Amino acid sequence: MFTSKLPEVGTTIFTRMSQLAAQTGALNLSQGFPDFDGPQALRDAVGRHIAAGHNQYAAMTGLPALREQIAAKIARSYGRQVNVDSEITVTPGATQAIFCAIQTLIHAGDEVVVFDPSYDSYDPAVQLAGGRCVHVPLALPDFAIDWQRLSDALSPRTRLIIINSPHNPSGALISAADLDRLAALIRDRNIYLLSDEVYEHLVFDGVRHASVLAHDELYQRAFVVSSFGKTYHVTGWKTGYVVAPPALTAELRKVHQFVSFCGVTPLQWALADFMGEQPQHVDELPAFYQAKRDLFCDLLADSRFTFTRTAGTYFQLADYSAIRPDLDDVAMAEWLTREHGVATIPVSVFYQQAPKDLRLVRLCFAKREETLRQAAEKLSAV
Repeated sequence: MFTSKLPEVGTTIFTRMSQLAAQTGALNLSQGFPDFDGPQALRDAVGRHIAAGHNQYAAMTGLPALREQIAAKIARSYGRQVNVDSEITVTPGATQAIFCAIQTLIHAGDEVVVFDPSYDSYDPAVQLAGGRCVHVPLALPDFAIDWQRLSDALSPRTRLIIINSPHNPSGALISAADLDRLAALIRDRNIYLLSDEVYEHLVFDGVRHASVLAHDELYQRAFVVSSFGKTYHVTGWKTGYVVAPPALTAELRKVHQFVSFCGVTPLQWALADFMGEQPQHVDELPAFYQAKRDLFCDLLADSRFTFTRTAGTYFQLADYSAIRPDLDDVAMAEWLTREHGVATIPVSVFYQQAPKDLRLVRLCFAKREETLRQAAEKLSAV
């Protein structure tokens, strides 16, 4: 009889809520994707490269021209000089990069520390590698690392810690001081780090993103994952990359080559062109998305939802305790979709064991102004 390797995994909440939004005609603020296109010059470049015949396999490690642009961006943003050939690997999406990094490091019986609420791909990837996730809840209400709980969670079996900043779903940020504290905690242990930084350029209110790429000590034992889809508003292109020291990169590529081998060639050419021609795009992103955050939050100010403006990502959490405290957040998300025409994501699904009194939903504001105004009007009427 067939036995599932992931018996507890079903259809993701993101798929379910997007399907429900489509069925009911609700505005979809659930799954994290923009309802607007990426830059015109970037989209035009794809057609140009398809017409030019750039349609065969790219290098397994990624198109050299794109890796060069990634290295240039890392140098500008974080002051680190990375080797184009031995430290950068382009992947078909950041989730694939995360999966390959976990398969690279984790052996049967290893433990991986993840912080709840956490992105839903971490735990299944660890299970498939034969490891076990140790879930450490972030401290509420600001979703900060509870350093005592983290220290208590470490054991001789701990092989990897996964961090995510800016954090999905909360938008919380890890600071440079946090990275220093983490480095001190694992300095004398054989523990590696996976830093999920896909929202690295979506940090608001003048705060700078604290990247592991800028931390000399942690980088030596880290995989750092980024996403072109998030940065260039093209989530459907499923293109990302992972940066790691040469020895770790060499091992990751052994896995990557048998998962997908390479990413989509004309998309890589287009991204390389656009990054070279418009490097300022990443510098303009914080103001672009902060304007959307502020518009949406201003429009919700008189609603019965309560919230603190998110510090990063394109997600805003909203507490509905004053509206339907009788509903858990999954029921609330379904009720908002069916009865009020706005699809959201319940935050409890990001936990192994969510607090019983959690009354939070996640709203995506990577939307056109018209969409945000319509959604806010519906939510303010609840």
